[in-house]
Amino acid sequence: MIDPLHAPHDRAAIPLAPSLDQALADAHMEPRLPLLSKRVLRIGLLAIGLGVVVGCVARLLTMLIGLVTNLTFHQAWSTALTSPAGHRLGAWVIVVPAIGGIAVGMMARWGSRAIRGHGIPEAMEQVLTNESRIPVRMTWLKPLSSAIAIGTGGPFGAEGPIIATGGALGSFLGQRLPVSEHERKTLLAAGAAAGMAAIFSAPVSAVLLSIELLLFERRARSLLPVALAAATGTGVRFVLEGPGPVFPMPALSAVAPQALVVYAVLGLLMGVAGVLITRLTYGIEDAFEKLPIHWMWWPALGGLVVGAVGYVMPATLGVGYDNITNVISGRLGLTAMVLLALAKLVSWSVALGSGTSGGTLAPLFTVGGALGGACGIVLAMWPPLHVDPHMAALIGMAALFAGASRALMTSAVFVFETTMQPHALLPLLAACTTAYIVSGLMMRHTIMTEKIARRGVHVPTDFVADRDLHRPGAPGA
Repeated sequence: MIDPLHAPHDRAAIPLAPSLDQALADAHMEPRLPLLSKRVLRIGLLAIGLGVVVGCVARLLTMLIGLVTNLTFHQAWSTALTSPAGHRLGAWVIVVPAIGGIAVGMMARWGSRAIRGHGIPEAMEQVLTNESRIPVRMTWLKPLSSAIAIGTGGPFGAEGPIIATGGALGSFLGQRLPVSEHERKTLLAAGAAAGMAAIFSAPVSAVLLSIELLLFERRARSLLPVALAAATGTGVRFVLEGPGPVFPMPALSAVAPQALVVYAVLGLLMGVAGVLITRLTYGIEDAFEKLPIHWMWWPALGGLVVGAVGYVMPATLGVGYDNITNVISGRLGLTAMVLLALAKLVSWSVALGSGTSGGTLAPLFTVGGALGGACGIVLAMWPPLHVDPHMAALIGMAALFAGASRALMTSAVFVFETTMQPHALLPLLAACTTAYIVSGLMMRHTIMTEKIARRGVHVPTDFVADRDLHRPGAPGA
């Protein structure tokens, strides 16, 4: 008897459905190649070295931000990462972010316009359109401009710039060594993951961020180097700063079923907020585009708004990681949380829309945490719901970022890794999922992709396997 799978078939004689045709092709496919090859191991070793370098660069960047902050707001020579809130500048604080904006505008005009923005969309664009080739000057222009912007009161976190810098270092390594385009992309993603991991001690979410926003794939040959770089970056942080959660908070208890439903609904609301914030940010950017002055001066104008908001509410100035800790630890009341969320949102969206250099994660986590915490305080007034304001703050953090970026798994795992609250995993996943769904229904692009989509860049929306990897002689196999 003839095996139908191995019998020759003639399309002209017997029409085949596409699915059956693919099944027959798979039956004749050569045996699967080994999961690991010498090239993958080589890239993995390079990723480990890259993780060490990026981890050290992350530490240097935070020290530089601390130095600029202390010099401008406290007139002290120190690299400690402190809040500008305790300054004694009075109304003069309004002009400090504007001075930083002037410096960033000049660096963008005569250095590289690519330093404008929060870094991740720019890295995505290089991956999708330029074979993952980031200009070498970005390895020092981005961290320097970000340190000036944040150190002079810019309401950003250090994570966006170091992710961009790590990606630039990975791309630089890939351009100097005889590697394929795919391997260069892997090194770029590995550098970005190492940067995020080194800032937040969050290696798993750093890998997930690289998958969801840079790699757009889940191949072992890509994941292994990225994971090695993220683990190494975290190890460097442990050595330099010690272990422990970045955002410590009181231990949370297990979630009641009715509370889980409430958190899922809260995630949906945060998803709507993420969409509105994305539209607000790009609407402000469009408004700056219409100004009759050169774009070099936009960051200075945005800096005046940042300074004015900071004069009224000093907590909005600078990195603001302490704001996140205060929110999730329950140190702020209802009014304080609402005011912090609104003030930070105004300051950050105007600054980002003006085209200065900064990050996105920390501001969104601050706004989301404050909104979620405020909702939690109100909902806790109804005891049958069993809502914990601390948990609600975590939900707000993760779900707002998930709604704005549609990086679902990154958002949920990141909040867990940075707080080490195991009972939060289930409600985080539920809330981020509902936020993701409503975001997908309400807007086509995200806060990460809108900018490059406007330039005509197609951003993948799904992840596909590389079937050619199973065949001998496949590129990069």
